Amino acid sequence: MTRDLLRDLYATAAAALLVVAAALVGTAIEREHGTLHVGWPPLYANWGPHVGPGTPAALVVAVGVVAYGPRVAARLPWRALLGAAWGTAMAWTWSLALIDGWQRGIAVRLTTKYEYLQVIDRFQDIPATLRDFTGHILLHSPDHWPAHVAGHPPAATVTFVLLDRVGLGGGGWAGAFCITVGASACVAVLVAVRALADEVLARRAAPFLVMAPAAVWMGTSADGYFAAVAAWTIAFLALAVTGHRPRLTGFAAGLLFGLTCYLSYGLTLFAVIAGAVLLLGPRRTRPLPYALAGVAVVPVVFTLAGFDWWEAYRLLVERYYQGAGGIRPYGYWVWANLACTVLIVGPATVAGLRRTGAALFQPTTRLSARSPLDTPPLDAPPRGRTAERHGAFVRISSAVLRRVRPWADLPGASAELRLAVLVTAAFAALLIADLSGMSKAETERIWLPFAMWLLASCALLPRPRTWLAAQATLALLLNHLLLTGW
Repeated sequence: MTRDLLRDLYATAAAALLVVAAALVGTAIEREHGTLHVGWPPLYANWGPHVGPGTPAALVVAVGVVAYGPRVAARLPWRALLGAAWGTAMAWTWSLALIDGWQRGIAVRLTTKYEYLQVIDRFQDIPATLRDFTGHILLHSPDHWPAHVAGHPPAATVTFVLLDRVGLGGGGWAGAFCITVGASACVAVLVAVRALADEVLARRAAPFLVMAPAAVWMGTSADGYFAAVAAWTIAFLALAVTGHRPRLTGFAAGLLFGLTCYLSYGLTLFAVIAGAVLLLGPRRTRPLPYALAGVAVVPVVFTLAGFDWWEAYRLLVERYYQGAGGIRPYGYWVWANLACTVLIVGPATVAGLRRTGAALFQPTTRLSARSPLDTPPLDAPPRGRTAERHGAFVRISSAVLRRVRPWADLPGASAELRLAVLVTAAFAALLIADLSGMSKAETERIWLPFAMWLLASCALLPRPRTWLAAQATLALLLNHLLLTGW
């Protein structure tokens, strides 16, 4: 057993202990105080072992991806791989959702009293409803919105209103829409990783992206849809900053980021990931005007319709603390949320994140070419009186430059380092969301958009079949042993 593999196992064991601690401590808190408002801490779920019509299909998909996924991903033509990834991700998500049956697993998930489909009839006049949207956010307001409608900008609800208008109304169509669109998030991550790192790493990541434990909550929750929109934002931006039709892809990235911000307030944190993409792109300036033009479109449309994003967010914070958010203890959830993350990304991603850290903090050995900021070795003989006079300054400057150089030359860095930077940006955004205190519990679905980018770290792992088996086992156990909220 190699030292790196041993460290991977240590990291995975530590993550497992975090989950166990969150379960034991959470159960004690809920039994004693009842303040967590979840049935099976740290997840919004209840214990309920079961099988269903999706069980055989889920087992077949799992065995197929574990046995053949890495080989197929390495050999398929690139465009065929993208199509196969989307199809396999849909098969995996559908099969997991159908373990709970059609009704509970898909058709009624978005029709509960907390969900978007409860208010479709109140959007008969969309502009009028948008003008009055903020008047129904607080709990004491007349006809206050259900929790998820109040907790998101109106683009989320308007999406389902428009589906209803074109004849795709009801929970079944809404669930199918979220699964189909949500499954495309893995394709977007593959496109971005290929553009910013390289194709080899993208192909290695593909099986992990299509068969993630996160699929348990991708089917069926609206956050799967949000994850896809946010993922395509980053994918188009990655294409733009690497010179692939920068005007068109830059505008598309901006347009989708504007939509992302009007689907979920918390996904404004994708600006952190977008910032990392700009650092990684060798042609980062050319698409910026088009991206900024695209960003303005959705906010302008909703603002002209009468919706005030900033006022709505201010009221949402107040509404959050009027409900369960004001009761759930921050001191528990600030770390138990990370245990939820372990369950949605799986043990392979924990090991991948460990390797991401290793790649990130050894950047000077991973540059593909000599940086223009290179300085002479510290033990080089001085050249002239200036070097003698300012020897101390030169030594300090050299040390600083060695630290700065890898970040100044990221587009020329190794593929592993570039992937590590992208994954680290996603993890940083997740940590900011965690520390904000606006995501106490239910992060197994709320953080799906961030989780998709953490999964890309699995490209750094050796022995992919072993790790894929661990991912599949965790997902199957979660879906068969628990009755999840989504």
